[in-house]
Amino acid sequence: KKQELCLSLASSPHSYQRMGGEQKTKRKQNPDKISPHAGIIGGRKADAHSRPYMAYLEIKNGRNTTACGGFLIRPDAVLSAAHCMDKKGTVKVTVTLGAHNIRRQERSQQKIRAGKWVIHPQYSRKDGKNDIVLLKVWPNTSFLPEGSPPAQVGDLCTVSGWGWTSKAGDMSDVLMEVALKVQYAEICEQLSNNFQCQSMICVGDEEEEKATYKGDSGGPLVCNKKAHGIVSHGYEDCLFPEIFTRISHFEPWIQKQLKRFSRKAIPCFPFSD
Repeated sequence: KKQELCLSLASSPHSYQRMGGEQKTKRKQNPDKISPHAGIIGGRKADAHSRPYMAYLEIKNGRNTTACGGFLIRPDAVLSAAHCMDKKGTVKVTVTLGAHNIRRQERSQQKIRAGKWVIHPQYSRKDGKNDIVLLKVWPNTSFLPEGSPPAQVGDLCTVSGWGWTSKAGDMSDVLMEVALKVQYAEICEQLSNNFQCQSMICVGDEEEEKATYKGDSGGPLVCNKKAHGIVSHGYEDCLFPEIFTRISHFEPWIQKQLKRFSRKAIPCFPFSD
């Protein structure tokens, strides 16, 4: 059975300190355009089916196909990054659950067409703010038990994905995972004044040997068995640090959308303006 990943509804107060930096650094452009696979730089292969909440999103937009990660938070709901879905024209999304090797026909896999999703109304394509989307699915799932206290600055958390395993574009068919450290907000603020500590988490490996990369967007930052963040974006000139969407900041919005899911009141979004 698939498992849902519990959301962390609390966040570390240490990461709320703001010092602000003047230097601006561009985000990675088109972070999820892959061909056609979707790991992790400096990570390792995840044990097969050890992260059953993971979702692989295949997004078709005309002749283009991109991929992102995502994760179950409820039997009918997957969280991911808004920039994965922010495309013009007709968008079709297939969600694969229960996968380890995404290129094989594993008996554990479920492929589900996601016909409904909601991008946060204040998502900004320009600076990556509010980079969160909720998709409706209909899989058979079970709950992941409650985890431990929220992550603190300095904690090692894990991220999983099928994205690129090097800057050169080497890709992995199997799910990869990597341990990354939660950093002080000041580190990201010194690189970009677009960083918002209330809605973002600064994460990374100081030695630049480990990181998420293209195709990993939308995957969860798991600390103490709870999802605290969503892979969002990084900086063009370095792998460290990385920006994750802070889930706890969006809890009211998430709960509102989940209620709409339950009432079947959410509109279908096969198109993106």
